[in-house]
Amino acid sequence: MDAGIYLSLPQRDMEIFKEIAKRMGWKYDTAEDLLLKYIDSRPRSTDMSDAEIMAEVRSVRYSE
Repeated sequence: MDAGIYLSLPQRDMEIFKEIAKRMGWKYDTAEDLLLKYIDSRPRSTDMSDAEIMAEVRSVRYSE
């Protein structure tokens, strides 16, 4: 079982971290990688029109 860990590294240290991860056989994902995976997992089409989606957003955003 893999353990998950989140690190915040200075950009200048990313290359050395990538090298260490490669040598240790670790897998890593950047925040951008995680966002792209999430976007790719979402449906491409919806049963709602753009107007219906915006109406839903407005109803949640501006409801009291």
